[in-house]
Amino acid sequence: MNRKEEIILVTLELAAANGLSNVSMAQIAEKMGIRKPSLYNHFKAKEEIIAAMYQYLREKSKEQLSLADIDYGEFIKGKSMEEALTQSVANYRNINTENRMFSFYKVIYSERSVNPTAAKIMAEETRKMILATKNLFYALQVHKKIHVKDIDMAATSFAMTVHAMMDYQLDCLCSGEPVGQDMIQNYIKWFCNQHGGMNDEKNID
Repeated sequence: MNRKEEIILVTLELAAANGLSNVSMAQIAEKMGIRKPSLYNHFKAKEEIIAAMYQYLREKSKEQLSLADIDYGEFIKGKSMEEALTQSVANYRNINTENRMFSFYKVIYSERSVNPTAAKIMAEETRKMILATKNLFYALQVHKKIHVKDIDMAATSFAMTVHAMMDYQLDCLCSGEPVGQDMIQNYIKWFCNQHGGMNDEKNID
């Protein structure tokens, strides 16, 4: 592990314990056991650390789950539309619930309304989710597993609905309320019933 990675993980630890707004460069340096000027040799500001943290943790999570650089044409082969969407949503959930990634998101999620850096990261993550969903939907369309007039809008609508449902489930989990585990799967089933294409059967491509 290099020094930048150490700084990222120490900052995550401090932010998870105290909140992102309560973490200073001086605290990070003290936790690292280094002088503050040494910290500035690697990052010029806390916001730069947070941005690097997002990229680092997301890539590490994808690598750990072997989900980097997915070929969606290959991904949907041998799958029905429902199976492809279910697996895709499960992959996205697994990336974001990996231990360190989940700790990071809890910190960012709680401060996005007051911290521009946190808001920027959440917006970027949403854009990435929408783009990945569009790529999946394009593959489904090529193989005639989905039938919609506007594939981009369908993908955006699907991604944002799933995103909102995940947020709702997280809110329920954090507040101790019952979590509707079947909500997302029921939505996927409904979506497939509405928009399944002529080749939406397993092993037909």
